[in-house]
Amino acid sequence: MISLQVFIRFWFYVWYFSTLVAKKMNLLSKNIVKKLIKKKLKISFAESCTGGLLSGAITSVNGSSKVFNLGLIVYSNQSKINILKVPKKIIKKYGAVSKQVCQSMVKNVGKIGKTNLSVSVTGIAGPGGGTIKKPVGLVYIGIKKSNKVKIKKYLFKKKERSYIQKTTVNKSLKLILRTLK
Repeated sequence: MISLQVFIRFWFYVWYFSTLVAKKMNLLSKNIVKKLIKKKLKISFAESCTGGLLSGAITSVNGSSKVFNLGLIVYSNQSKINILKVPKKIIKKYGAVSKQVCQSMVKNVGKIGKTNLSVSVTGIAGPGGGTIKKPVGLVYIGIKKSNKVKIKKYLFKKKERSYIQKTTVNKSLKLILRTLK
């Protein structure tokens, strides 16, 4: 049986880490909104494994309505096909969690949203759903500015769902900020 002191210390670290991550994401989001306003750019998102957390990080910032145009949660393959117009054959050939699908998502959400900057996220947040070739923690983040598309692949070691989702949002925010420089 664990002691009360160990239990309290554990929950303090969990609280502290969560608070630190939330503050960092909020600061990143504020900087992004400020830069988007300054550059007169609009942004759109297509999210799968983050389920709207990325859009929420941006829309939590005062003034985001000046730059945030569209946020789609396309969790199922059917929504990727019907709403984002990701070709069915690409999903069939490469799987929903792939560079190819991420690229199609980011290109199409930019068209639908009529934005200068678009971001897509697809991945396996777990705890189930992973395979040997595509394990839990595999995430692709796509970013498109004007005609330039960049796809980043990540494989997060920690297999906890909320950790993967929050870390993906954090990585996405950093990529957006770098793209805006």
